[in-house]
Amino acid sequence: MKGNERNCIELVPIFSNLTQEEMLEVAAITSQKILEKGEMIYRAGEKLDRLYVIHSGKVKIARLNDSGKEQVIRILGQGDFLGELSLFSPTPMTDFGETLEKTTMCMIDGAQLKSLMLKFPGVAFKVMEELSSRLEKVENLVEDISLNSVEKRLANTLLKMSNDNNEVVLKMSKKDLASYIGMSQETLSRKLSYFQEIGLIKLVGHRRIILLDREGLSDFY
Repeated sequence: MKGNERNCIELVPIFSNLTQEEMLEVAAITSQKILEKGEMIYRAGEKLDRLYVIHSGKVKIARLNDSGKEQVIRILGQGDFLGELSLFSPTPMTDFGETLEKTTMCMIDGAQLKSLMLKFPGVAFKVMEELSSRLEKVENLVEDISLNSVEKRLANTLLKMSNDNNEVVLKMSKKDLASYIGMSQETLSRKLSYFQEIGLIKLVGHRRIILLDREGLSDFY
């Protein structure tokens, strides 16, 4: 067995309580695949038979509405997993997964994973915790889009995404960010420029935003 599979398992929070011996059992049913930027991991309508774990890189989870408009649901990075809904539900996928950069995926066979979850109930509970957390985030996002103005949604997002240095380093394109918070790319660019003009933020390049006035942003929120 290769060490890469074991390293991949160790990155994933749902396996964090396993012993080294138990991790080896999971690694034994794990394979690895490298995808280039822009490759589809799965498409809406497909039924998956494996769990995907991101060893390195970034993945966009999104869906298309009836008019073909894309809605970004979440951006995943190292240690995150995807494809779990199709494993535990008879319905096919309703979203799609696309790599945002060169990505190494670890793939765990679905049927064998279910057997391991029966053997190690802690893994099942960790999966439930993660799914509950994701559901809460989606519900908060729906509420945010439904009730708040574009300025409030943008200010809220910037505050949540900022690090300890009051900086936001975008993990996605501004097009995807706009989709994620429910506005057009043009509106996002206009509101970011407005926030900069009134001294709330400073835009640095395409992916970096410095928060100059957290209190002012909070007033929008």
